[in-house]
Amino acid sequence: MTVLLMTALVGLGAFAAGLLGALTGLGGGIVIVPLLTLAFGVDLRYAVGASLVAVIATSSGSAAAYVKEGYTNIRVGMLLEVATTAGALAGAYLSAVIPTSAIAIIFALVLLFTAAQSLRGAGEQLTAAADPLARRLRLGSSYPTPGGEQSYQVRNVPLGFLLMLVAGILSALLGIGSGVVKVLAMDRAMHLPFKVSTTTSNFMIGVTAAASAGVYLRRGYVDPTLALPVMLGVLAGALVGARMLTGARTRVLRLLFTGVVVVLAAEMLYKGATGGL
Repeated sequence: MTVLLMTALVGLGAFAAGLLGALTGLGGGIVIVPLLTLAFGVDLRYAVGASLVAVIATSSGSAAAYVKEGYTNIRVGMLLEVATTAGALAGAYLSAVIPTSAIAIIFALVLLFTAAQSLRGAGEQLTAAADPLARRLRLGSSYPTPGGEQSYQVRNVPLGFLLMLVAGILSALLGIGSGVVKVLAMDRAMHLPFKVSTTTSNFMIGVTAAASAGVYLRRGYVDPTLALPVMLGVLAGALVGARMLTGARTRVLRLLFTGVVVVLAAEMLYKGATGGL
């Protein structure tokens, strides 16, 4: 395979990853890391480094559009970003001592857990009652629906904060922008609507990824020749996905979310357990 052909294929795969990341709040990295390691034989840590750069591009490409359209809860995002950034710094340093096969298995287990949780939900978990802390911080808001603005409140703020700390650690270890855990925490624990969860996740992941990408860059795990086509492809996909989200159905997004993570989890679990990475 020539360098030009590989660059084109990587860019095309990155476009698909960015599209999926924008629609589901996964940040694109959940597809990029398995794509680079399984399909192109890239070392896992270099794949994570490129993925973190792409995650920043995804957030930049779609977050502004979601804020403008009124989906993103900025107050929730800024509060939870404190926890994810602290976790990202810790995870970046842990990545130097954990074997790549173990990281791949952790990746797979996180994906399977997320898929199982996603299948459990049948619809929005809107609640009229807010936690005292959420009320003091004025975290409740509204988002656009075909029937007009839909109000919602926020619950379980301390639990969501703790889950975001875990999300930050996983972001640095796996290069996934921690969107899988962020969406799960906001959708399940904090009772935010699914579209608000995915858009707020996209708003947050850029800062989380930047915190750990700096550590990877200093260690030499960010290869510009690999990161550039990944970043451009993901950014283009994210911009297209942001436009598609408005008319997308929540149930379809959940099924897409679940199907992709199950397939990738099986691949990563097999490769990690057999030492193929």
